[in-house]
Amino acid sequence: MKKIAVIGSGYVGLVTGTCFAETGNSVICVDIDEEKVNQMKDGVVPIYEPHLDVIFERNIKHDRLNFTTDLEAAVKESEIIFLALPTPPGEDGSADLSYVLGVAEQLGKIIDDYKVIVDKSTVPVGTAEKVHAAIAKNATVEFDVVSNPEFLREGFAVDDFLKPDRVVIGTNSERARKIMKELYKPFVRQGNPIIFMDEKSAELTKYAANSFLATKITFMNEIANFCEQVGANVDDVRIGMGSDTRIGKRFLFPGIGFGGSCFPKDVQALVRSGNEVGYKFSIIDAVLKVNDQQKLKLIEKVKNHFGDLKGKELGLWGLAFKPDTDDIREAPAVYMIQELLNEGAKVTAYDPEAMDNIREVFGDKITLVEHAYDAIEGKDALLIATEWGAFRNPDFNRIKELLKEPKIFDGRNLFDLPEMEGLGFYYESIGRRTILG
Repeated sequence: MKKIAVIGSGYVGLVTGTCFAETGNSVICVDIDEEKVNQMKDGVVPIYEPHLDVIFERNIKHDRLNFTTDLEAAVKESEIIFLALPTPPGEDGSADLSYVLGVAEQLGKIIDDYKVIVDKSTVPVGTAEKVHAAIAKNATVEFDVVSNPEFLREGFAVDDFLKPDRVVIGTNSERARKIMKELYKPFVRQGNPIIFMDEKSAELTKYAANSFLATKITFMNEIANFCEQVGANVDDVRIGMGSDTRIGKRFLFPGIGFGGSCFPKDVQALVRSGNEVGYKFSIIDAVLKVNDQQKLKLIEKVKNHFGDLKGKELGLWGLAFKPDTDDIREAPAVYMIQELLNEGAKVTAYDPEAMDNIREVFGDKITLVEHAYDAIEGKDALLIATEWGAFRNPDFNRIKELLKEPKIFDGRNLFDLPEMEGLGFYYESIGRRTILG
């Protein structure tokens, strides 16, 4: 059993702390937000993530998971300190390390025996050195700083943490290496590797992995756009490509761009890190530009079909950047809604989890409804921005009855073309032929 403090109880910190508690460790989650801490003490999970609530409640009940605003008490009681603090992008795309380095300086004043300080936040290459220097300003005892990037997919974070493909640990300290290996041993019993490397390589591994996946998504979106120009079907192209084991089937689904808290931020930060040392990431820079354009691809189709959108009433299904999360950060739906409002359209939207978050952005500029079908009653068309499972098999007859005309603009290619043709819908998707109804 390890005594662990997790500083920051956002998405990464809360999943990290809860999952470490689930394997028998004693975990204290630290946050400066007193109201949030009190809610968590009462068993309220502040984020939506499938299955997190179950193990969250279980570990609070067994007193393995606790919460506090007292940084000093939590640190002194723990042997491993995880930094799970925000690193938001600045205007130039660089990662803002002020939260991480601010806490690091405080740690130097607090620690009174050996600690392992773990960077869990996604941070640029060289951050471990900066954290070490910030702690060392005030520290009078030995400590090690370790890079341990997270590879959590929103919607699958609990499974990803408990059954990781790999655990990446950056350290040159044998003492820290032994402690981290013991900590993660319960998570790799099936033989998946714990990969040790130096701190800088570990930091870069996270950025490189996310940037590659973002590139794969964006490449497929460009292929989809080209398919529309030449009359090819991106579904067939995707299957043909994905059957090649060198390429693989995942991250080849075309759509309206990637969003969320990781891919956009991490790709921007890697480009910025390259600029700082005089290296230009030409491919990754292009990925960002293409993705920005792709977020409005569906709106282009709507404009081309209707012409002037002023006064058009449109129903929107999906607000989160992906299903099984309430996260709307960099979600294509946010950009789509803003563009529709700019064009004078009226938007009525539904999402199973993200409506409170979208309300904070748009207020009463759009209408939010509690049921999917309420979003399309009397509307000129249905737009789909998120591939929630509940949207995959709707009542098409009901949709036809509710819409003014049976028109669907699908940014996630949820429906089969022959089926839509047989049902008499006007149907536009991504990288496939248009069904004229």
